Amino acid sequence: MALKPTIFKMNINLSNLNNDHYDTLNLTVAQHPSETVERMMARVMAYCLNAQEFLSFTKGLSVADDPDIWVKSLDDQLLLWIDMGEPAFDRIKKASRLAKQVKVYSFNSKSAVWWKQSSADFGKLNIDVYQFNFEQVQALAKLLKRTMDYSVTIAGDTLYIAAELGECEISCNALQVQ
Repeated sequence: MALKPTIFKMNINLSNLNNDHYDTLNLTVAQHPSETVERMMARVMAYCLNAQEFLSFTKGLSVADDPDIWVKSLDDQLLLWIDMGEPAFDRIKKASRLAKQVKVYSFNSKSAVWWKQSSADFGKLNIDVYQFNFEQVQALAKLLKRTMDYSVTIAGDTLYIAAELGECEISCNALQVQ
């Protein structure tokens, strides 16, 4: 019998001071059985950074050819492809042909090594690559409950998060921006 995802309900008051975007997000987030809490929370932060109309989580790890987050237009054009972690070059090359814009958010302890090995190849593509600070993502994961209210404020390259169990901040370092 296959394991089922764990479902989280998140109400996020979002204030993105960088682009004057203010919103209340009511998200239902499914954590895949093989997904860490840190990866799921990095996905949520990437969602907050890119909040816009038609932005949605995909089936993610359940469907190998889909990104973690995407924006599709009403006529089914893929406008934005967002991948989490350290994806293979060939995957992102294919994504850059399918979507108008591609973003990668790396977040774990091996991010620096992955980027050092991959930056020359990824530099040939018209994509954006960002890196979350892993220790800060771990601190955010400790604030998680099944039903949560968050306040997320984005200013510069930092996300400030306030939750019922505490506060933290996450740095989002731009590794490559086209």
